[in-house]
Order: sequence, then C-alpha cells, then structure tokens
Amino acid sequence: GYLIVQWIWGGYSINTATLNRFFSFHFILPFLIILFVFIHLYFLHLTGSMNPLGTNSNLYKISFNIYFIMKDLISLIMMMLIFIILILQYPYFLSDPDNFFPANPIMTPPHIQPEWYFLFAYAILRSIPNKLGGIIALFLSISIFYFMPMFKLMKMNSLQFYFINQFMFWFFINSFIMLSWLGSQPIEIPFMTLSQLFSFLYFLLFFFNMFML
Repeated sequence: GYLIVQWIWGGYSINTATLNRFFSFHFILPFLIILFVFIHLYFLHLTGSMNPLGTNSNLYKISFNIYFIMKDLISLIMMMLIFIILILQYPYFLSDPDNFFPANPIMTPPHIQPEWYFLFAYAILRSIPNKLGGIIALFLSISIFYFMPMFKLMKMNSLQFYFINQFMFWFFINSFIMLSWLGSQPIEIPFMTLSQLFSFLYFLLFFFNMFML
C-alpha cells in the first residue's frame, strides 16, 4: 500500500509533482467523460432504448427525430437552468460547512466526508474493520454495476412483469439512501451497526436480483 502511495505522490510526501498529477487528472477527466458519453449514445442508438413493455419490434418504435430530440432538448434546458441558478444565485448551497472555516495546518477537522454521491461507498468502506476488506468492498460497491448486464436472465427487458425484482429494486434504492445518510454521520454507535447491516443488504440484493430469475 505504501509503495502505491509513493508512486501516486511522486515522492515520499506530497509535493509539486503530486499537485501537477492531480491537476492534470482533473483537467483530462472531463474529456474522458465526454468520450464515454458519446460511446454510450452510439450503443444506445445502435440497439435502441428500453420501453415499458420490453419489446424490440419496429412496429412499436418511433423516430428519434423530432420526438426524442425535443424531449432531450427540454431536459437539457431545464438542467442547465438549474445549474445556472445554483452557480449565479446560490454558489455555496452545496458546499461543505468546513470550507467556511480558516485552514488550520495543526488540527484536522473532526468529521471529514466525501461528496454526497460517494457517501454510500464511504459508508461501506468504514463499516468493515479490516482495511483491505473495506477497500475491496468499496471497489465492489461501484464496479458491481458494470457486471450486472452479464447476469441478465430475464426474458423481458422491463421489470413490469417481475414483481419480486420490483420489490428488490425499491428496497435497494432505500438501502442506497440509508447508506448515503449513514456515510455523513459520525463513526459511532448506532451508525456503524446500521452501516454494516445496510452494506450487507446492499450486496445481498444484487446477488438475489441476478440469480433468482
């Protein structure tokens, strides 16, 4: 582990090389995300989008232009409107309260947490006492989404015909929300016990959802 840390730092401590690497990574990452977005759109248009009945017949398909272009355009305008309002009117609305305190190199803030979209993974990470086990669980909590299409056993694409999977889906959403809330709480009882419970349910629901059909 320490050798990997030194390799990422570019030395035995955080230095100029570390800052240059992370700055370059944050500069290149948006372009990589845009590339993956175009790849996603390519395969989406190649195979078609899912519909409530899960049918693939051309009889039930409609043209992408003008219907979905207008639909996506309205969604884009609404998203950009919300984005602009947050940036121009409420720039500190989603900021962490610790950002408003003066930096103190001697004392670390007592409660550090990641951004809200990583709180569920952070709760799973710290719910396991073993460091290596926590890192493995953290990696699996995110990568398991990429393995789900490999275990697709349903004959219909939609969950409309699978009541048990509908129940497990909404139970998974509740578990995700609870883990996100628990990830923002201090590391103490009963939050740690609840984090372990919902982390177990998080992976259990994936297992049942892939193999019960």
